[in-house]
Amino acid sequence: MSRTKNFLYNSVSTGFYQVLVMLTGFITPKIMLHFYGSEINGLVSSINQFIIYFSLVESGLSGAAIYALYKPLAENNYKAINGVISAAKKFYTQSGYMFVSLTIGLAFIYPMFVKSMAVTPLSVGLLVLVLGVNGSLEFFTLAKYRALLTADQKGYIISIASIVEIVISTLLIVILANLKVDIVTLRFVALFSIFIRSFILMIYAKKKYKYINYKEKPDLTALNKRWDALYLQILGAIQIGAPIVIITLVCNDLKLVSVFAIYYMVIAGVNGILSIFVSGLSASFGNIIARKELNTLQNAYKEFEFSYYSLITIVYATTFVTIMPFIRLYTIDIKDINYDLPILGFLFVLNGLLYNIKTPQGMLVIAAGMYKETKVQTTIQGAITVIGGVILTLYFGMIGVLIASILSNIYRSIDLMCYIPRSITMLSIKSTMYRINRIFLCIFIIYIPFLIIKPVTNNYLSWLVTLFVIMVYSLVVAALSGFLFDRQDMWNIARRVNAILKKRQVKKTNYIR
Repeated sequence: MSRTKNFLYNSVSTGFYQVLVMLTGFITPKIMLHFYGSEINGLVSSINQFIIYFSLVESGLSGAAIYALYKPLAENNYKAINGVISAAKKFYTQSGYMFVSLTIGLAFIYPMFVKSMAVTPLSVGLLVLVLGVNGSLEFFTLAKYRALLTADQKGYIISIASIVEIVISTLLIVILANLKVDIVTLRFVALFSIFIRSFILMIYAKKKYKYINYKEKPDLTALNKRWDALYLQILGAIQIGAPIVIITLVCNDLKLVSVFAIYYMVIAGVNGILSIFVSGLSASFGNIIARKELNTLQNAYKEFEFSYYSLITIVYATTFVTIMPFIRLYTIDIKDINYDLPILGFLFVLNGLLYNIKTPQGMLVIAAGMYKETKVQTTIQGAITVIGGVILTLYFGMIGVLIASILSNIYRSIDLMCYIPRSITMLSIKSTMYRINRIFLCIFIIYIPFLIIKPVTNNYLSWLVTLFVIMVYSLVVAALSGFLFDRQDMWNIARRVNAILKKRQVKKTNYIR
């Protein structure tokens, strides 16, 4: 199967998955707010963030294993593949035990620092354990399949299995919440859906990769990039998750955590949709880099950068206009704290936009395995987020931690924009600079009219209509910008898509005959 076809399969399946994640991501917090209140919603969000941090005990392992598998998969070197897989399984098991130990420790310590009027300290500790079990199952069941499938550009299999899991999990949460089941029992029952996902992946892996032998002598040297990848992923997780942890510890108000989490939920949904177009690309580009096909790399990267920047222009211009109407509708019946904070919404969207601007360059860092080479830059970015976040939160609350995140994303975007052309693509930096400037110009042109014309969104239907209209308007502006300034890449992408569609049509015609 060609790289382009793998990319399309991964994109479509990830598309369904991310849309589902976004929809269920709206449903679950709404259920939490309606049946359990802002404090419980903030508590679950806070605990989940700590659990995500504990998952970093395996960080770097996945990235290193995927990178180590690119070459043997391209060469069909089964012995080398089994050596990497065996080593990965060994490290995943060790990481799993570390994760369990950290979770147990948090279950004892967390109730001492976070006070809740809604549940007892014992229930808080049990909730930590239950949410932690879900994470631990990732290490002992899913992880060993994920690296192989991702490296082999079969991420769509993971997406399909995850779709089944999330549907079952959400259904269980909705049913149990309506039955007024306590929060600990609800989360405990819901976690069983992960076994179904693991079973699907196990069946596929055994059928597709019959040569896999986990008893092969582990090739520990193949994962020598693990610690460099670990460092990069830890700092990446800090960039994403530090705000909730900082608000939990500095503000010590679970209701504020809930407010922050609701805004974050919207941006996470938007970023989830955008990740559809990046899913599997690091594997595809990693394959190209491993084969040292520089000309192919340059052409593919230019087309991807143009496509992705056009996409985030459309998506984030629409989000700037529609986020506050959505927040008002979503929290209309929640009275225990004020969720209508336009400045918070604006900063969240701006931070999300800046985070995504560096996605094309960040993807190449992963594809090329350049973890060690970017240590210093990622350290500075993490320091800006954490140190700046703590200081600014003391003075400005939630707004302060967002300002710190914005500053860190600005720094990292500038750094990657300079680093990638010099170290990987050998392309001119000017093209990327011009494209980024056009993103902001286009969003400004799209956003300005709605400072005067306020969209009327009295219900979700009218909000969806508004969303559609603004998205079409944004698409027109972005397309005109592309036609005027990036015509060649625009035509190249159109030709590529057209060639794929023609090939599929020929196959369909031959099949009918």
